[in-house]
Amino acid sequence: MLDHARWAARAYATYSKDAVDRIVAAVARTAADHAAKYAEWAVRETGLGVAEHKVVKNLACSTGLPPSDHVSPRVDASGKIVSVPRPAGVVLALTPSTNPVATVYFKVLLALMTRNAIVVSPHPLARECCADAARLLGEAAVAAGAPDGVVQVVTEPTIPLIESLMGDVDLVLATGGPDVVRASYRSGTPALGVGPGNVPVLVDRTASVEEAAREIADSKSFDHSILCTNESVLIVEDAVHDRLVAALARHGAHLVDPDGLRVAVGERGNIGQSAASIAERAGLRVPPGTRVLLAPFDLVVPEEPLAREKLMPVLGLVRVPSLAAGIRAARAVLRISGAGHSAAIHSTDPAAVLEYGAAVPALRVVVNTGSSLGSAGITTGLAASMTIGTGYMGGSSVGENLTPGHLVNWTRVAYPADAPFPDFSGEDPWAAVQGATPPYPQASNSLRAPARDTALREEIRRLILEELQALRGR
Repeated sequence: MLDHARWAARAYATYSKDAVDRIVAAVARTAADHAAKYAEWAVRETGLGVAEHKVVKNLACSTGLPPSDHVSPRVDASGKIVSVPRPAGVVLALTPSTNPVATVYFKVLLALMTRNAIVVSPHPLARECCADAARLLGEAAVAAGAPDGVVQVVTEPTIPLIESLMGDVDLVLATGGPDVVRASYRSGTPALGVGPGNVPVLVDRTASVEEAAREIADSKSFDHSILCTNESVLIVEDAVHDRLVAALARHGAHLVDPDGLRVAVGERGNIGQSAASIAERAGLRVPPGTRVLLAPFDLVVPEEPLAREKLMPVLGLVRVPSLAAGIRAARAVLRISGAGHSAAIHSTDPAAVLEYGAAVPALRVVVNTGSSLGSAGITTGLAASMTIGTGYMGGSSVGENLTPGHLVNWTRVAYPADAPFPDFSGEDPWAAVQGATPPYPQASNSLRAPARDTALREEIRRLILEELQALRGR
C-alpha cells in the first residue's frame, strides 16, 4: 500500500493547477452528495452524536472548504524570490470516532489540494463508515484524473500497524486523543497533532443575555457536544446570572443537581449522548425538550470533574462577581486542560473582549457566537477545520486551525538583491511532465484492485488452507 501511495505521490506532484482543481472539485461534490448517508452511518456505527448535525459538518468539510492554490509558483518581484511548492509526499491521516467522516473528508481534500497522496487510518469505532468514505473519495479522484492510489485506507487498524505506518510516511496528521497525538510525535516522522479542548465561555454584564443563552444552548447541544470546540464551563458575572439561567432554560438548558453529574462526566458511555439519556442514567429528572444539563459548582480546581473537558451536553456553571474574577476562572479552566485550544466570550464591551482575549491561554477566542462551530471556523472567519492546533502552550506543532498550507513546503529561488529579476509570468515548472498518468505498474491492494488479482489471492489462500489441513491430518 505504501509503495503504491509513494508512486501516486510522485505522479501527482507534477499535476498542473487546472488538473488539481478539477480533481478537488469532483471529490468535494462526491463528498457533499453523500454527506447525509455518512452522517447517518457514523451515528449508527459509533452511537455518538446527531445525524443532522453531522451533515452540517460533512458539508462544511467538503463543498464548504474555500478554494486554494498550493500548486502555482509564487513570484515576489520586490524581494526577487520565486517560491515553488513542494508537497509532503505520503500523508498518514489518523481520524477520530467523534467527527469521523467529516475529518476523512477534510484531510483527503487538504491532501488533494496540495498534491499529496493520503492513507486514512480511521478510529476502530468508526472503521466501516470511514473506510467506505475514503474508498468513495479515492474513486472520485481517480475518475477525475488523479493517479490510482492517491487515496487509500487502512481497513483493519491496529496499534502495531499504525505505529509502523507512522514511521514510514512523510507526514502524520493526528486527530484524536492525547495518546494518539503523543505517539505521532514519538514516531520520528514530521507530525501535526492537536491537544484536548476544555472551552471556557464568559458572559459579562454587558452581554445580550437572550442571544448569549441561545448561542450557548445551540452550541453545547450541537451533535450532542462531541466537537472538542464545544463550551465546557460557563462563567457568568453576578449582574446577569439569574437572567441568563432563566434564558438558558427557555432554550432547553436546565439547572440540575451537580452531584449526580460528577460521576456521569467520568463515564465514557455518556460521550456524545443526549442530555435526556445522561440525566436518566444519573437519576435526574429534567423537563421534556432538555438539550443541555447545567451543573453549578464553586471552585475551578483540578479535583472538580465538572471543570474538565466534557464531550457531552453537560455544561459546568461558575458564578463570579466581576470581569476580572471571570478571567481568572477562565484561565484556571485552561490550566486544568485545554491550554492553547479555544475560549469564548459574550460581551458588547470591546475593552472586555480584548482583555479576555489577551489573558486566556487559548489561540482562538470567539465572540458572541457558539464555540462549537465558531472555533472550528464554520460560522466565523477562522479557517474551517476539523483539526485544531493548540500551539506551544498546548504541546502542538501547529498553532492554528489546520489548512492546506500546512501540507506543503516551498522552495525559494532567490536572486541577488541588486540583480535584474526576470519575468516569470506564465511559466510552469511542470509543463514538461504533463500528460496522462500511466496505470500503477504492479498489482496492489489499491481501492480498485482488478478482479483477476482478487481471484489469484483467493486461489493462493485456498492452497495454503489445503496444506494446513493436510499437516493437521498427519
